[in-house]
Amino acid sequence: MRNEQEMMNLILNTAKDNERIRAVYMNGSRTNSNVPKDIFQDYVIVYVVTETASFIQDKSWVHAFGEILMMQEPDKNDVNREMNVDFTKSYVFLMLFIDGNRINLTLETKEMTLDRYGEDMLTLPIVDKDNLLPSIPSTTDLDYHVDKPTKEEYDHFTNDFWWCSQNVAKGI
Repeated sequence: MRNEQEMMNLILNTAKDNERIRAVYMNGSRTNSNVPKDIFQDYVIVYVVTETASFIQDKSWVHAFGEILMMQEPDKNDVNREMNVDFTKSYVFLMLFIDGNRINLTLETKEMTLDRYGEDMLTLPIVDKDNLLPSIPSTTDLDYHVDKPTKEEYDHFTNDFWWCSQNVAKGI
């Protein structure tokens, strides 16, 4: 399995060598200093691109990341088509490689980035060729802290669980 440094070098060099990629940022557990590192962590990467169409039409560029065991393009799902996803603004590739590494790679235009950049408090800027990424606070996992439920909330959700669990037995 390639280590974190090898994967980050690959992700960054791909971005630096491609003029269509103008910035890179990362989200997820790899940006969270409170989470212990493990081999199952994926790389949640966003490439800010000049346009998405050429990346979608010719997918050969994804092979630069390694030998792909499985790839999913969730934006192509029928459910998302019904939701009128605009592939010209954003597109996602979920890639699992033979060596076990995973990259969740989002392509998004500058306009889309400016709308959503920093919404996730674990956003970490990595490359910015054009100084287009706004300044954001340092990463924090506060968005992911779970509040202790009230007694009423606990009772509601446990009751719902037990009520629905009988459907599993019926299904089996």
